[in-house]
Amino acid sequence: MAMPLIERWSVPRIGIVLAVALAVFSVAGGVPDRSGARKKIESTDPLLRMGWFEKHMSMKAASPFRDLKWEYLGPDIISGRITDIAVHPGQPRTIYVSSASGGVWRSPNSGTTWEPILENGISASIGDIAIAPSDADVIWVGLGEANILRSSLPGAGVYKSTDGGETWSHVGLAGTNTIGRIIIHPADPNIVYVAASGHEWTFHPDRGVYKTTDGGRTWEKILFIDDQTGAIDLAMDPSDPEVLYAATWQRIRRRWSDPNNKTGYQNSGLHKSQDGGRTWQPINFGLPPAELRGRIAIDVARSNPKVLYALVDNQTRLPQSKPEIEPRIAAAEARRPFLKGGEVYRSDDKGMRWRKVSPEDASFSEMYMYPAINWFGWGYTQIRIDPSDENTVYVLGVNLLKSADGGRSFAKTVYANLHVDHHALWINPADPNHLISGNDGGINISYDGGASWQWCRSLPISQFYSLAVDMEEPFNVYGSTQDHSCYRGPVTYRPRIESWSRGRGPWTSMPGGEYNSVAVDPTDSNIFYSGKILRSEFVNGTWKSVRIAPTAEDGEPPLRAQSLTPFIISPHNPSILYAGFQYIYRSLNRGDRWERISPDLTYNNRQQQDDVSFATITSISESPLKFGLLYAGTDDGRVQVTRDHGRKWEDISAGLPFNKHISRVTASAYHENVVYVSLNGVRDDDVAPYLYKSNDYGRNWLDLAGEIPGGAVCVIREDPKRENVLYAGTDYGVYVSSDGGATWQTLGGNLPTVYVQDLVVHPRDPLLVIATHGRGMFVFDVSMIQK
Repeated sequence: MAMPLIERWSVPRIGIVLAVALAVFSVAGGVPDRSGARKKIESTDPLLRMGWFEKHMSMKAASPFRDLKWEYLGPDIISGRITDIAVHPGQPRTIYVSSASGGVWRSPNSGTTWEPILENGISASIGDIAIAPSDADVIWVGLGEANILRSSLPGAGVYKSTDGGETWSHVGLAGTNTIGRIIIHPADPNIVYVAASGHEWTFHPDRGVYKTTDGGRTWEKILFIDDQTGAIDLAMDPSDPEVLYAATWQRIRRRWSDPNNKTGYQNSGLHKSQDGGRTWQPINFGLPPAELRGRIAIDVARSNPKVLYALVDNQTRLPQSKPEIEPRIAAAEARRPFLKGGEVYRSDDKGMRWRKVSPEDASFSEMYMYPAINWFGWGYTQIRIDPSDENTVYVLGVNLLKSADGGRSFAKTVYANLHVDHHALWINPADPNHLISGNDGGINISYDGGASWQWCRSLPISQFYSLAVDMEEPFNVYGSTQDHSCYRGPVTYRPRIESWSRGRGPWTSMPGGEYNSVAVDPTDSNIFYSGKILRSEFVNGTWKSVRIAPTAEDGEPPLRAQSLTPFIISPHNPSILYAGFQYIYRSLNRGDRWERISPDLTYNNRQQQDDVSFATITSISESPLKFGLLYAGTDDGRVQVTRDHGRKWEDISAGLPFNKHISRVTASAYHENVVYVSLNGVRDDDVAPYLYKSNDYGRNWLDLAGEIPGGAVCVIREDPKRENVLYAGTDYGVYVSSDGGATWQTLGGNLPTVYVQDLVVHPRDPLLVIATHGRGMFVFDVSMIQK
């Protein structure tokens, strides 16, 4: 069935599209609403997303702030997660990489310097990149990271360049959301296959393997199982382009669980086509039973196309105990299953029969994932074969493993500069000792088969989760990043190419870890809070940290904590802290002692308690005008307020969208009765903008989203010097309103499509800082806005 390309339109058509497109369509599943009825989870219609993005770009071009510029702050000592690597077939120094949430980049000099070549697409989340073997100027990019880690973000189809990445056109499949692999015909760059793993959080039919024979003008879905089963990997026989191998993966993620095989799925497996995708047959003989198959990766030996390898995430539950986890603070983690994990299978007859070749004991799984976290096989699972030797195989997991004997034994490729968490590997077909690894730390390059590695720190795609500023002159910015740590840098710093290549900028590592909130004492920047929860003090040239997190009392239910556990310093007294779990805790002495000042503020649906903490507090705000006036928002869509230090709480959720993740609650610094709330529906595959204001402590809500055309809203802040100036951070960038949210404009003309995770306007200096999840931090001079 041919699918017309519906995504091409001119700007004047936006109004028509927005008027006639269905805002959402219903999908299977649901959650109970307040009345006890079933509320269907919603997924944003791809037509609507395309129209929103066109409107965003039009507003960006017309904005009165378009000539004002954002400046990049860094950090320049770390990088970020890579999803795939492509190298110019005739110029091995020219490297292209796709990043998890920072667009597509190119290096002309083996990773010494990088330039963004796709940074203004509809999504900054990239799943795969491929260069046409017959024409290196033709590059295809699939949007949407297919690893579906908890910070993964949805894409919206496929882009194509015919001039080596200088310009791009969107060529369809906008509803796929995540793409695992793109394969291009070796002789015809217009014949392309796309493995679409599909929506992360909802059932949806835009999954499977797609094919175009006309360069993306039309698409045909050539392999489809059902609306929960997508295609996660795809390989082509190097001796016969009509022979294809596809790996399908049945999975769904819920906000309270990771996508392990919990319900006896039957549709994850391998399929083979010998006629260019017209017909397919299953080829699973010798693999684990269907109900035990998780994610699968596949590769074909270039030196001997009869030989295939598959990496299978075996979902068999094992009785072994995991390292002890404190149940009072990590109840969800304690419920995670201990799985058999990754296994390597080999076929010597083009997939008709498989045999396990990786070791039977636990040694392989322990190297692949570590015993404590082997349930993350669904977030990695890639395998590559040396192009010149069918018996040399690389397995990508937490570690990068290498086998020289057909998979019977493996060794870690360990080196000081080689980051963990591997998602991509390129092997030079002309020199198999030349390797390029893509991982959570960026790009590493080896010229000796993995014995040693260089780290390309210069690729600026760090993924921040949080942001804080201090009151130094000039002030510093702080944040926690994905798979690195917490970092601090001066707001005055501007990275240069030479500092990128050396990795010697003034950014420094701070106490804490990845994926957490941060705060700095406004009266003493030597006191820093991070993690879950640490208080760190800089004494005699060294940071000394102590864990200060509250714990449940004996006999009480365990605390449920977001990975991004929210905590704040009171604007009235820097010794007073508030921390959010399912309860609000308060400390009057910087965390030495805590008292619980709320009941459970979530809906606490027991059916939604699994191996990921859910029904937890996500945002806390205290009124700068009244001590003890507190607001709290939760991941199951509840907002509550107390006006008396927690003695009495009032549910003020009525009038807000139900069951959406509360991304930010912000109490006004201008009026005691005013509060702002942003909600994020990405965990329902819903990227509509949700932004509200109340003038009466939350009894009634006014929709402020108005002219914001789409992209989930992550944060809302007031300007500290000018009333009615608001800043909103979305999946597209930053919007500003000068009239209290009645109208909105994009801010700055040079900010790429970027996920704005957090933003702060410094209380003293006229500078707005944003922490992005994929492009580091930027700063913007708002003095003109504050006039």
